[in-house]
Amino acid sequence: MQLLPGPVRRFAAWCAVILLASGVVYVAIRLCVEFRTAVTPALLALLGTALLRPLHRWLVKAHVQRSLAAGLTCVAVVAVVGGAVYIVVAALVETGDQIIASLRNAARDIADHFGAAGTSLDDMASNARELLGKFGGTAASGVVTGISVVGEMLAMAVLALLLVFFFLRDSDRAVGTVRAIAPPGGADMVEAMSRRAFGAVEGFMRGTTLIALIDAVCITVGLLVLRVPGAVGLGALVFVGAYIPYLGAFISGAVAVLVALADRGFVIALWALGVVLAVQVLEGHVLQPMIQSRTVQMHPALVLLALTAGASVAGILGMLLAVPLTAAAFGVVHEVQARYAASGSPTGPRPSPGPSSGPADS
Repeated sequence: MQLLPGPVRRFAAWCAVILLASGVVYVAIRLCVEFRTAVTPALLALLGTALLRPLHRWLVKAHVQRSLAAGLTCVAVVAVVGGAVYIVVAALVETGDQIIASLRNAARDIADHFGAAGTSLDDMASNARELLGKFGGTAASGVVTGISVVGEMLAMAVLALLLVFFFLRDSDRAVGTVRAIAPPGGADMVEAMSRRAFGAVEGFMRGTTLIALIDAVCITVGLLVLRVPGAVGLGALVFVGAYIPYLGAFISGAVAVLVALADRGFVIALWALGVVLAVQVLEGHVLQPMIQSRTVQMHPALVLLALTAGASVAGILGMLLAVPLTAAAFGVVHEVQARYAASGSPTGPRPSPGPSSGPADS
């Protein structure tokens, strides 16, 4: 090995480190996928804790007992999420027939305009009925599978809510727990990395929630002015979709435009599209730089790569978790870099922490 030039040895060392780190990450991902029924609620609970910790901390400062404060926080989030889901579903059910009818008319007009023969929607409907008749057994088994999936999702949601309660209630013991499981001599380092990772997740959730609220209010006001039915429900859908960067905004905006097209016609649908695009421009050029730069800032290309990787591993749930987990990973990297830059050694004196802090500050 000494016969090789220095740059080659350094390159080989870096390759070994990268391969080792990649192997560890791959094994960790495979274990998470294998035990997803336990890992997923824990990750969702961490996101919920990062989002709800300010409310819990305010209740504790108001001299509310910690367990009662955690319970009230969980009840509040169930009420808000349940109300939002009800509003969205009610609005979509109310306008669903209108959306389908509008799409049928639009497709028929396009087919007539381009002279498409033999491709009418009635033919497509009859073909679809034949396919359903042929594959009825497969569909029935798919329904059974879907019911089991829904049951599994409900169970994970309940478990995540219970974990949020315990995480909030026992957040004052987090630092002691982290230091207890840290290797000898590395407690300070592990605590600093944990604080920075949780602070990054908390900043992402706080910034995303504020941006989602502003987007939802602006789009709701625009749809109300245009007298689009279900404007409040569509605004709630925009708020929920904002937690999946880019894709969530696209889907919720498309639904809003379809509802406008179904009930108010083509011109109002164009105005609704203009409102959605204007809000997205406001978010991308004003809200994101102003809000996220104070919490956690990642390049859009990195966000897209994280979303793609998350979708390939765990679908929509992976897309929801990908960006905050990436933010946490970069928070850890920045903490390690800061320590090395300050002292040249990861065990040297730690620079003063930033505004983000871990859950123990509750």
